[in-house]
Amino acid sequence: MAPAASPGKQRTPLDPDSPDSIRMSESEATRLGLDALARVGFLPDEARIIVDQLVDNALCGYKFAGLPRILAIAGDWKTGKRRLPVRVVHETPVSATLDGGNNVGYIAAYRAAEVAAAKARKSGIAAVGAYNSYFSGRNAYYVERIVKDGLFAFHTASGQPHVLPPGAAAPALGTNPICFGFPSSEGAVIVDFGTAAIMWGEVMLHARLGQALPVGTGFDQHGAPSTDAQAVLCGGVAAFGGHKGYALSLAIQAMGVLAGARLGRDQALDYGFFFIALDPDILLPAGDFARQMSEFVRAIKATPRQSGVDEIRIPSERAFRERERRRVEGIVLERKVVEALQAL
Repeated sequence: MAPAASPGKQRTPLDPDSPDSIRMSESEATRLGLDALARVGFLPDEARIIVDQLVDNALCGYKFAGLPRILAIAGDWKTGKRRLPVRVVHETPVSATLDGGNNVGYIAAYRAAEVAAAKARKSGIAAVGAYNSYFSGRNAYYVERIVKDGLFAFHTASGQPHVLPPGAAAPALGTNPICFGFPSSEGAVIVDFGTAAIMWGEVMLHARLGQALPVGTGFDQHGAPSTDAQAVLCGGVAAFGGHKGYALSLAIQAMGVLAGARLGRDQALDYGFFFIALDPDILLPAGDFARQMSEFVRAIKATPRQSGVDEIRIPSERAFRERERRRVEGIVLERKVVEALQAL
């Protein structure tokens, strides 16, 4: 289990313990995930790529995007279908389109991010799409890897319909996250958010745990508002921010088509992973962007604060801080989830 804090340095853990939870170290959570994926049929190298992200998601505080996602992968009909190696089907010096080979998106998007970074390092800029895949997890994970090479990164992921357009009685868009990543002298600055009012992984986790959804986020199969997660699984969720979130989600779905979404199963409303990677030096020579980005962040954080506010934070700052703490304190998983993983 996770190590206890050293004497004199004890503080309240980020995640409370309960009779319904189990606290694990990073290595224990990794082993649980690898064992579960092996039983589902994934090879060791494939499982390692998937679990590396899932554990990182949990460390960053995204419970629904952690090990519970293995249960969703195991239950998806595409997991039982034949998988082929991810391959490039079209390529130029600054672009590539990848056939995901029906591999889960944790693998297909990972390979697409690798290709985008390699091409951007060589040519200064790259656009890469991947299709014929499914679940890809948290966009920030791939973008952070690209940014660590000193590159700017942009990533969108379209998916199958779970989001209802305003006024609709049935879903027509994916939850469609969008992510930006910027290198700075003090580390990656990541802006990552879904365009749905609640992500589909959260709906599935709420349903498994028997928990109600927030009011105004979900709809049942008839398009009526509902907080019952099981009913929402048969219906869909709202876009965030009303018509503005809907418009952004529509644009991301279109970028999924650009990434090849329709090439896999002849469905425009399908998974498509789109990446742009760019070396800032092609616009600002001499590596000046990282320094300027750091100055920009410091200026934001130095903004005068309202009464009672301790700090102005930038996107992903909370996640990065909590990641370091959970590496010491451990990851808390719902006992039901651990038992389900062990029983796969």
